[in-house]
Amino acid sequence: MAHVTIEPSILYVGTPVALLSTENADGTPNLAPMSSAWALGDIVVLGLGASGRTADNLRHRPEVVISFPPPEQWEAVERLAPLTGRDPVPDHKRARFRFEREKFEAAGLTPVPSQVVGPPRVAECPLQFEASVVRMEVGADGNFLVVQAKVLRVHADERIVVPGTSYVDPGVWSPLVYNFRHYFGLGPELGESFRTETPREASGGRSPRR
Repeated sequence: MAHVTIEPSILYVGTPVALLSTENADGTPNLAPMSSAWALGDIVVLGLGASGRTADNLRHRPEVVISFPPPEQWEAVERLAPLTGRDPVPDHKRARFRFEREKFEAAGLTPVPSQVVGPPRVAECPLQFEASVVRMEVGADGNFLVVQAKVLRVHADERIVVPGTSYVDPGVWSPLVYNFRHYFGLGPELGESFRTETPREASGGRSPRR
């Protein structure tokens, strides 16, 4: 293995795509794709552009739904990607983005009511987190917000849940992955962590550890 020193313009090494639903000032929903999200216990950390509609909504109405699309929804995500909820469009976005109020409709996605927060969930996403912002701070360079959102309720398509449990079956669930600005799904399973709660049995099925 021979390494070279490079200076990539972006560092998206491969993380799941999330669709963030927030509430506009007039009560309508905003929907935005992002890939800078990771979980720490029941807290999901979100990295957002500080000048976007999502960030502005969360400053004033700190509720969010984090919906995770499957690989086959990549085109819907890409339809969302060049849209912004800011009108007028910020100067730094004008060359490549356009304003769109009806983002669900533009992406071909369906809003469904949440149970404990205001913003809607995305019906086509098999995994959805309703959450409330508990902390928000400006990133080191001033261009991003680091948002910590506490997950209050999780919705999962029954087909990705181990029957009779609250475990997501990693052999069935496959997130859409954003890898250096290209979309991918997961490949075949390679193995499992010693900490897994859904070990694979010799028969190929899964039996959750108690």
